[in-house]
Amino acid sequence: MDSSPTALFDSYEQDFKQFISTIREKLEGDHDNDAEQSKAAVRRVEMELDEADEMVSQMDIEIQGIPQSIRPKYQTRLREAKAELFRYKTKSKELTAQLARSSLLSSSSPRPGYSSDDPYGTSDRTRLLAGTALLEDGSKRLQESQRMALETEEQGAGILMNLRMQREQIENSRNTLEGANTSIDRASKTLKGMVRRMYQDRLVTGAIITVLVLIIVIVVWGKLS
Repeated sequence: MDSSPTALFDSYEQDFKQFISTIREKLEGDHDNDAEQSKAAVRRVEMELDEADEMVSQMDIEIQGIPQSIRPKYQTRLREAKAELFRYKTKSKELTAQLARSSLLSSSSPRPGYSSDDPYGTSDRTRLLAGTALLEDGSKRLQESQRMALETEEQGAGILMNLRMQREQIENSRNTLEGANTSIDRASKTLKGMVRRMYQDRLVTGAIITVLVLIIVIVVWGKLS
C-alpha cells in the first residue's frame, strides 16, 4: 500500500475522473430518440454527480495533509476538478430543463379527439406534473448533495484539527522526554565524578595514614634504640 502523503488524493482524483468520464458519455449522447431513456440517463447522471461531488470533498480534505512544498500543484488540480464538476452539473440542469420543455411541448400539441375547449387531457396534465416533479426532485438532490458536502467538509476539518492537536501533544511529549534524558545524562556524569573523587579521597587518606604510622613507628623505634 502506498503510504505517500498524496496517495489518497491521487486515488480520489482517479475515481473522480472515472465518474466524469461516465457522466460525459451520458450527457453528450443522443437524447432525441426516447424521452424515457433520456430521463433515466439524467437520473443516473445526477447520482454519479453526487458521487463525483463526494470525491471532490475527499480531495479537499486530503489536500490539508500534503506538504506545503508540493501543495500548490495539488491545489491547482483540485480547482480544475471543482470547475469540471460545476460545468457538468450545469449541463445536467440544462438537459433536465430541456427534457422538461420537450415533454411540455409534446403534451401541449393538438391531438385527435381533443376539442379546443379542452386543450389538455388527463395524460397531458400527468406529463406536466411529472415534468415539474422531475425538476423539483433534481433541485432537491442538488441541495442535499451540497448539504452533505458541507457536512463532510466540516467533519474533515474537525478530524484534521484533532489530528493536528494530537501531533503537537506527541511532539511536546517527545521534547519533554528528550529534556529528561539530557538531565539524566548530566546527573549520571555528576554521580560518576563524585564516585571518582570519593575513591581519590580514600586513596589520599590511606596514604596519609600510612605515612603517619611509619613516622610513629620510626619515632618509637628511635626512642627505644
